[in-house]
Amino acid sequence: MDKLFEYAARLQQTGIQLTRIGLIVVLIWIGGLKAFRYEANGIVPFVANSPFMNFFYHYDTPDYKTHMNKEGEYKPDNIAWHKENNTYAFSYGLGALIVGIGILIALYPVAPGVSAVGSFLAFGMAFVTLSFLITTPEAWVPDLGDSEHGFPYLSGAGRLVIKDVIMLGAALVTMSQAARRYLDLKKK
Repeated sequence: MDKLFEYAARLQQTGIQLTRIGLIVVLIWIGGLKAFRYEANGIVPFVANSPFMNFFYHYDTPDYKTHMNKEGEYKPDNIAWHKENNTYAFSYGLGALIVGIGILIALYPVAPGVSAVGSFLAFGMAFVTLSFLITTPEAWVPDLGDSEHGFPYLSGAGRLVIKDVIMLGAALVTMSQAARRYLDLKKK
């Protein structure tokens, strides 16, 4: 059994590298998807209800509820509303920012200091995303008659958000390693 633990103990650096790769893949993929209507529509409840971001949208918070499309659904009137609301332009900008953060983290082998900044930004992004659990009613199962609604019953949107706890920790781990490497290279 000790041999197994000795082997496991040697995997820490491998785990950190896999964590970094995971952050990069998720950030670039999810950021890239922000260029598509279905993804832009999907973040509307979060942005519209967020005191940190709702000013990016043209219309007030409750208006979006009558203009939401299901994933894959095509309703030209709703698309026109989202264009006027600034839904798509905001999503494009957010996507570019998220992809940029992923690229910064990916620079670890050649620019660990830049990578540390990218991980710090990923930490901040995850922190803001987790705030949606407080600000977004759609994060919780609605009261539609079942006794299992509200806190602690996460909806699909809430389950998506809660996973950012992992991103928060992953960003701290990769930031720490990148900062340490940056400082070590600076000493040489």
